[in-house]
Amino acid sequence: MADWDGLDEFVAVAETGSFTRAASRLGSSVAHVSRQVKAREARTGVRLLQRTTRKVSLTEEGHVYLAHCRQILDALTAADAALADLQHTPTGHLRLSAPVSFGEKYLAPIISEFAIAHPKLTIDLNLNNQRVDLIDESIDVAIRLGPLENAQLIAKQLGERQPIICASPTYLSRHGQPHTPAELAQHNCLLGTLDYWRVTIEGRAHSLPVSGSLRCNNGPALREAARAGLGLVQLPDYYIRDDLKRGELVEILPSYAPKREGIWALYPSNRRLSPKVRLLIDYLEAHLTASLARSHE
Repeated sequence: MADWDGLDEFVAVAETGSFTRAASRLGSSVAHVSRQVKAREARTGVRLLQRTTRKVSLTEEGHVYLAHCRQILDALTAADAALADLQHTPTGHLRLSAPVSFGEKYLAPIISEFAIAHPKLTIDLNLNNQRVDLIDESIDVAIRLGPLENAQLIAKQLGERQPIICASPTYLSRHGQPHTPAELAQHNCLLGTLDYWRVTIEGRAHSLPVSGSLRCNNGPALREAARAGLGLVQLPDYYIRDDLKRGELVEILPSYAPKREGIWALYPSNRRLSPKVRLLIDYLEAHLTASLARSHE
């Protein structure tokens, strides 16, 4: 920022009485220090230093200016120190939003561990399947699953998930097993919040419209309906991995599986990332993958 340029150099020259000693203190060159001080004087329109071949001294205006510059630099140092303290002992309030079932099973235990590790923080964990407005509702971080839509938010990937189409052996014995995505139109496809499933056909991603007799915005509930033989379902791998291992659900159309999707932490692009929010995001990134894997051991 141009308004701050030259403050360090001016203060160093004023305190050391020498451009050479000021350059040594700042780890810079004499020429650079001289240019910065001259630029500072040009911006103020006042001569701040008297220069002779033997010494450098402050003008009357320079003495007044030095006192204010010291206050500015001291305040900046204190601000940096305060941020450093927050990194080690964060305080204040955090508001976090996440989908209900994912938040209950995978996020809540991590947040509890984070809260224990940082007792001076208070945390509001809002589990809601509706897309909240982070700015209007003062949300610090929102957890989103799958492809992202809002370019006005900054996203940090915390992990990945693999959508899998599956059904119970009972359903398949009654209705047969589809071998192409087009055959899904002949089956009862249990829906979540979307009217389509993601598939890959000839290397390209497609959103394939599907329909069925049940719609539910809860992954575990859809899993139970599929296990009961009601229909096909597409769910993230972390919900059904154990069922697939036990043979209670069978993967369908594996060669048409979509690419792995992201699990994201989002925050507004117009909001500077505070140390406590950065600390939370880093903690989630470090622990979420292990939590997803541990839940299926």
